Amino acid sequence: MNRREFLKIGGMGAMTLLLSGCGLAAVSGDRKSEAKLPAKGEVSGGKKMKIVVITSSPHPKNESTSIYLADRFTEGAKSAGHEVFTFDAANEETHPCRGCDKCGMDGPCIYQDAIETKLMPKMLEADMLVLTTPLYYYGMSAQLKIVVDRFYSRTGKLNGKKSVLIATAYNSADWTFQALAAHYDTLVRYMNWTDAGQVLGVGCGSRSLVERSEFGEMARKIGTSL
Repeated sequence: MNRREFLKIGGMGAMTLLLSGCGLAAVSGDRKSEAKLPAKGEVSGGKKMKIVVITSSPHPKNESTSIYLADRFTEGAKSAGHEVFTFDAANEETHPCRGCDKCGMDGPCIYQDAIETKLMPKMLEADMLVLTTPLYYYGMSAQLKIVVDRFYSRTGKLNGKKSVLIATAYNSADWTFQALAAHYDTLVRYMNWTDAGQVLGVGCGSRSLVERSEFGEMARKIGTSL
């Protein structure tokens, strides 16, 4: 049984999964739709921001549902005059945190991999971090989790930024994104971030489905509203 079939079966218990489910709402469960956007420039204060978008799908870019939404967000943010750097966590050389504490939570990490040499400098100077992931077993992908765990090496310096969560899932049950959303909310609280928006694409099991859904436009609008 492949991943998509597993998720399809897993989602059937609480709610019949329909292909038309993609686009029913921006978020699942009791989390309200992200249709209410802040006034243009409210998040950035009218200033040009440096934004880091971290994608984490192992699928090719032209097939990935989560990268599609990340690209729509980037399109919107760039049109609003912001600078965007994208890091492909699924295809760069990365290592998981060893918990050795040699960084002392203030760097450098013992690994001189792409996270340390390419991503970390960009994150440190960024005003906003955008976490993008397909939903795997009701949480973020392992590829994104590696990056998140490596925040430890610069915990203090990554505090106080703005953030966005973008995710896609095959199933459409009302609890589909509960665990991921709770994890993100906890991360925002711990890192003292300001959540600037979330697009949680339920029912998006294929590229064609997400392209026909409302989620791409939602992601773009969050970018343009910054």
